[in-house]
Amino acid sequence: MFRELENVEEKFRHLTLSLSDPAVLSNPQKLREISKERFEIEPLVRKYGDYKKIQQQIRDSEGILADDGADAELRALAESEIQELRAKEARLAGELKILMLPKDPFDEKNVILEIRAGAGGDESSLFAQDLFRMYSRLAEKRGWQFEVMSTSISPIGGFKEVVVNIRGKKVYSSLKYESGVHRVQRVPKTEASGRIHTSTVTVAVLPEADEVDIKLDPKELKIEAFGASGPGGQNVNRNYTAIRITHVPSGMVASCQDEKSQHRNKEKALRILRSRLMDIAQSEQDEAIAKHRRSQVGTGERSEKIRTYNFPQSRVTDHRINLTSHNLQGILDGDLNEFIENVVLHFQKQELEELSSSATA
Repeated sequence: MFRELENVEEKFRHLTLSLSDPAVLSNPQKLREISKERFEIEPLVRKYGDYKKIQQQIRDSEGILADDGADAELRALAESEIQELRAKEARLAGELKILMLPKDPFDEKNVILEIRAGAGGDESSLFAQDLFRMYSRLAEKRGWQFEVMSTSISPIGGFKEVVVNIRGKKVYSSLKYESGVHRVQRVPKTEASGRIHTSTVTVAVLPEADEVDIKLDPKELKIEAFGASGPGGQNVNRNYTAIRITHVPSGMVASCQDEKSQHRNKEKALRILRSRLMDIAQSEQDEAIAKHRRSQVGTGERSEKIRTYNFPQSRVTDHRINLTSHNLQGILDGDLNEFIENVVLHFQKQELEELSSSATA
């Protein structure tokens, strides 16, 4: 590992020098490429620098212990410092291993986020609306762009389904582990007896595919225009601006009716379709590589119950990492950082264990 870290550090120095090269400065594309490459490895290089400083401090303290002329108080201080420094050294070594994990090729991508009501009828659609708001507030807090792509409204005003596009820095790497079944336990407003109901909503996080990732053959697409409908299914647009696109070979369907322009609805439906097709292709590839790592780069099956939101106790529990918070309202207001960071760390450690097991096998 340390030989590789030295190579990365040397590469970082070379890239830094290149940024002052007149030939690079006069070539905007080359300048962008070098700056991007340097930016990507900088966190690893900085962390390795911290690790080497700790190692030097350990050597200095060990030198004091080895010095027969050092007084007892100084030796006791050095011994105490070594214990603290060893703990920091171990923590930094673990962080370095995580930073050196193979990068998910989709981590920098924007996402298509799909939220669908599951079991629980009207209550499920209302909770789908709550999750839509939760992710919109998270996007607002992180400075991400949040664009509604497609909606299907339930008769009581919740969402049967809502599809959004979230764009910004490392959106997919932050949200990819949100895929799965989200369970809610609460007393519905329509429940006269005060009985707690359990409902579910499914969330799918897809890396947004562009035309370079997935090329669609127009001959394989069936494109239909229809009148947009509102709550209850009534027709609200007689101009047939809504678009439904079927990818004939796979049977995959994407539709959009939220825009007044047929062209805009078609553009959005194509973006959704590309992302769904790329997700299927990636899932098949993951399954071929390792059957136990299914769907969306090892996030677990989407049918898996990942989180429970318990309203009576103001409690949110992530079942994958046994993390519980009693800040339910804050989480529904977009304060998801604690869950996101701990779930990402959990899967990174899991990946490290798998790599170690395969290396020793």
